[in-house]
Amino acid sequence: MQHHNLRENLKVAALVEDTITKGQGHLSDTGALIINTGTFTGRSPKDRFIVEDDVTRGTVDWGKINIPIAPESFDLLLEKTLDYAKGLDEVYVRDAYACASRKYRINIRVFTEYPWQNMFAYNMFLRPDDERITNLMTDEWTIYAFPGVTADPAIHGTRQENFSIINFTKKMIIIGGTAYTGEIKKGIFSVLNYVLPTRRDVLSMHCSANVGTKGDTALFFGLSGTGKTTLSNDPDRRLIGDDEHGWSQANVFNLEGGCYAKVIDLSESKEPQIYRAIKFGALLENIGLKEDGHTPDYEDESITQNTRVSYPIYHIDNIMYNSRGDLPRNIFFLTCDAFGVLPPISRLTPEQAMYHFISGYTAKIAGTETGITEPQATFSACFGSPFIPLHPTHYADMLGQKLKDAEADGEKINVWLVNTGWTGGGYGEGSRIELSFTRAMIKAALTGELDAVPYVTDPVFGLERPTSCPDVPNAMLNPRDTWRNEEKYDEAANKLAELFHKNFAPYAEAANDSVVNAGPE
Repeated sequence: MQHHNLRENLKVAALVEDTITKGQGHLSDTGALIINTGTFTGRSPKDRFIVEDDVTRGTVDWGKINIPIAPESFDLLLEKTLDYAKGLDEVYVRDAYACASRKYRINIRVFTEYPWQNMFAYNMFLRPDDERITNLMTDEWTIYAFPGVTADPAIHGTRQENFSIINFTKKMIIIGGTAYTGEIKKGIFSVLNYVLPTRRDVLSMHCSANVGTKGDTALFFGLSGTGKTTLSNDPDRRLIGDDEHGWSQANVFNLEGGCYAKVIDLSESKEPQIYRAIKFGALLENIGLKEDGHTPDYEDESITQNTRVSYPIYHIDNIMYNSRGDLPRNIFFLTCDAFGVLPPISRLTPEQAMYHFISGYTAKIAGTETGITEPQATFSACFGSPFIPLHPTHYADMLGQKLKDAEADGEKINVWLVNTGWTGGGYGEGSRIELSFTRAMIKAALTGELDAVPYVTDPVFGLERPTSCPDVPNAMLNPRDTWRNEEKYDEAANKLAELFHKNFAPYAEAANDSVVNAGPE
């Protein structure tokens, strides 16, 4: 980009100063920068497009998730974006990269309209050191994020004024009409979900990851709000990352360099590491404030329930500094069950793991996406369908193969389905499963304490659930026992089973019969 005033790779302090000077934000009582993203306080999946051309036409799984747009429309919006940028007094630039494994690294150059967008890019992507930055190749992928640029649907082929468009041929992402920073992060994640599996034989994953004292790696899959960030921030385990990872033949590695955590109802007692990470260098988005105007009110949802904080991963003390870990020994699928019928923890066979990976059942949490105001039961393939350009069975087959390879090598990988949602009834009747119980169940799985207890098979879902777990009431492990009316439980369980079947039907033809048969009875 040619511009008379490119502000390149500024230090965080300079970005904070520019944000405050421009009247776009102010500091919290702990030194974090507080900003408001404007009209959009969450992603807008219906306005995310992929350019359909010779590269993508036969490989992308087109549909409601991956919406095609013509190359000509992209070119027109790119030209409009560049013209708009030329009219600004200054443009902020960030050189960064993704993938903590040098073998798979992609380089990124980010152009932004606002200084705090640039700070977000610094926080979330991996940061080259000062000595390497002048030699860093920055022409592999380019992101243009300019909220002041709006589309004309009649001219540009978009749905409305805001847009986020990926062009795999030109290796560019353009974002306009929205200042929500998550579009920057998820744009690159979508790119990696295409490039890593198809060209580099790496399973890209929407999951958090940590490492125990014995070097055992654990993965936590789940949509926003199901507990990935919370449960992977364990004081007894070192964090690899909280959201996006790659699984190669050699190791598990972080795709990014920071954390983007929800902070609604955040407390120091429940999530101490996240709470303490909110200091100078952290970016608080759309947060409510107490009367002094500087202290965050984490219970305030007047702007959105999707209140967020981004911070570089080094704000967490207990981390893997190379952002890599050995191959996983335990995998957790986190699901926020709005029906309240799934066990709080159950053990999956490899075929069930593939089935539930493809299904990705959970509940959308209020505020995570535009238009969602309360939890809604949903299915999101691979626990991240808005970000996967390929057919879901492609990722599931890779997962299944890795599970089989590990077993063949005598290194069994345990896969667990963990319900972080409701018990004693569905949403509105039952109660959310206590975080302390979920932590206890995960600890028992990680330490092997659940290997020696008896299991029973759920008659509807076919899931093996333990009959006991340290520090968890036995009755809670059987969700039917927590309901006052067992007939209502059976009705809700059968209803959810039907939803599983209906959701899986479009994938059945591409999936192996053993995987299809691993679903509910």
